[in-house]
Amino acid sequence: MAQTAVQLNQLNAARNLVLGDAALYPQIVNGILPIVGANSRVELRRWGAEFMAETFSSPVLSVSLKEQLAPNVLQTIQDTLALPETDIAVLQALVQTAASLYPLVFRHIVNHPGDNKSWETMTMIKEDILRKMDSFPCPVKICCVKFLQRVVQVQTPGLISDPRRPEQNETSLAIVPRTHPVLKISYLEAEASGLLDRLLGVFQEELCDALIVNATLNCLSPLIRTRQSIANKIINTVLEFFPTRHVRPPFTPTVRVNVKSMERTARALLVNIIKKNQNHPYVGKMQIYIERLMQARLEEVEDASRKRAFPIEPTDGLDTAKRARLDALAPPLMKIPPMAPGPPSYEKLFTLTEDAALSSFDVTQLPIDLVVKITLPLLQRVNPSMLTQAIDAVRNRYESITKEQNLQRQQQQIATSPDDDEDDDYEPDYEPMDVAEGAVDERTPAAHEVADLQPDLVSLGPFVLPQPPPLSEEEAADVGRSAVARVFSMITLNETAPATNKGKTQQLGFSRLAGSTFDRDAWAVLLTRLATRAPAGLEPSGKGESAVASRRQTTISDSIRETLYRHVLEDFRGRLNIGIGWLNEEWYNDRVQMKAAAARRDESGEEEEPVVPLHYDRWATRLLDGILPYLDSRDIKVTVRFLSEVPEITIPITQRIASLAKDPERVNLCVQALMYLIMFRPPARELCLDTLEHVYHTYEESRPAAGKVLAKWRPQAIQATDEPSNGSSAQPADTQTAVSQEPST
Repeated sequence: MAQTAVQLNQLNAARNLVLGDAALYPQIVNGILPIVGANSRVELRRWGAEFMAETFSSPVLSVSLKEQLAPNVLQTIQDTLALPETDIAVLQALVQTAASLYPLVFRHIVNHPGDNKSWETMTMIKEDILRKMDSFPCPVKICCVKFLQRVVQVQTPGLISDPRRPEQNETSLAIVPRTHPVLKISYLEAEASGLLDRLLGVFQEELCDALIVNATLNCLSPLIRTRQSIANKIINTVLEFFPTRHVRPPFTPTVRVNVKSMERTARALLVNIIKKNQNHPYVGKMQIYIERLMQARLEEVEDASRKRAFPIEPTDGLDTAKRARLDALAPPLMKIPPMAPGPPSYEKLFTLTEDAALSSFDVTQLPIDLVVKITLPLLQRVNPSMLTQAIDAVRNRYESITKEQNLQRQQQQIATSPDDDEDDDYEPDYEPMDVAEGAVDERTPAAHEVADLQPDLVSLGPFVLPQPPPLSEEEAADVGRSAVARVFSMITLNETAPATNKGKTQQLGFSRLAGSTFDRDAWAVLLTRLATRAPAGLEPSGKGESAVASRRQTTISDSIRETLYRHVLEDFRGRLNIGIGWLNEEWYNDRVQMKAAAARRDESGEEEEPVVPLHYDRWATRLLDGILPYLDSRDIKVTVRFLSEVPEITIPITQRIASLAKDPERVNLCVQALMYLIMFRPPARELCLDTLEHVYHTYEESRPAAGKVLAKWRPQAIQATDEPSNGSSAQPADTQTAVSQEPST
């Protein structure tokens, strides 16, 4: 037992750690599994089951970490359930953990079909719970109801909110591929139908347990809201359930309370459905059911609820009218004398009697034990009304004394305020310590004596603060990152701050200074120039050990670029001007560095081509990769603005624009963006025509829109397609090499 107590203390300390830092959950969970397994004592098993239930239901722990930890705890749960366990707390926590784990394991198997062992273990746990459910005690059976609801919800098809983001869709049968090697859709759907019938079977039993019925009704609301395929079946079953038909006499108070609780839970479920969907086809039936539910109580229950017990005549706490009617005596009124004149004291404050002999008696002469023996019986027999009146009298005296003292204090301050103002005008003459000798001699002999007694302060010399220790590279990087974070906080603050003087703002254009104003654009320009122009010439050339060192550690300029990238992607439609300005600065800096490197090469006479680190191509394609997945067919203005204002159109950019044609809904967006570049950016016209020709040959959905553009700018491409040949979608070799490759991130 002592060892178990020590282990429990250690486990509680581990729980406190994870409650303070959720990142420690994987380490703690994997560490406690051998301690709280099936072979441990019941106290440790109870602690482990409760901790696992708390872990997998915690909103602090992310879903991805829960999905990673789920396969590790399955074997421990299975081994514990296989025991002839009789501890209700252990069984409750294990079933709750299984209810939380089932959606996580299901999604894990969908994404990792090779992990057959985890699914087999989860299936054995499910079968064990379903087999023992009827023999479990009532608290555990309520947890089993929640487990059944989770299984039915997972194994029933749900809605797909976004097919392009499967990781954000709800865990249901709809996310399982048709050709999944482990999960058989037909078998899982049939099993869910059978479990739903078992869940709803509680409403068809002759005698119902109110706790199980209420738990089932509470679990049906998520199924009705998220699973439309089974919602009507559940509502029809609830509409056929009347609690008064599932009870037997005698109608004791417990039976009446159970009936009322089931009626209220069923009524709350249907009212909630009607509020959320007033156009539901079963609204009329549900309203009729609610009315019948309110009228279907047994006559015995109604008669018992209408009867009132004979009132007990109280003797205190009533108003004057009730006292007169019930012949109750009114509480006696206590005569409170006025406070004695003179300066206030505690003796006068608490003296409530006019008896001079009693007031002059000194209680401090009595011993403490005798005072206690006298006070306790007196307090037990004191009249509460008299005690309340005495306390109120003392409180009123104290408040009046406090008000008088505050008033006197304010009057004194007002009377002394003119003298204080006169004193404030006084300024003594200041004489420095290093005065001339003549001035010292003019002073009195007493002043000479005081000067002789003072220490020689001039000899101490000036005080200089020591130099701070030099910063290491890591500390300097941290300081730089914190400064960048503060600047970004200013950008965010200016975005949320209300705009003032909207009609007086002036667009400064390209000639603006980075710090000319303190608005959002000024801070954005300052950051982009810190990232591009400040480290210009300091970056490694891409050769030798400097390049290797630069790849190992991130510079402050790269951290600014990464933060700018994330800042633009958080709201790319509202912050597109920041991204465009940043890319223009990157392109300008690349060209300046290339020109300077060429000049240095000509001066030195080297024949080797200089290597300059370029950033525009990398960040332009990365920013475009982050924006494209969130574009839809209505974002033509955003796409055209980005492509028209970036300084250079390159092959990777056109490749990513061509990738929009993979989605049939965004084919027109791709063609319109390329058509704009063909018409209004002549330097990139041929490159865009090659890309459009590739889109025309590759994606059949794009031919009606792309054919109109090619018919005007490159008609030979359409004529070559119309001619009968073995490969109707063939394109020139140079176009294939430039465009057909998939964009790489």
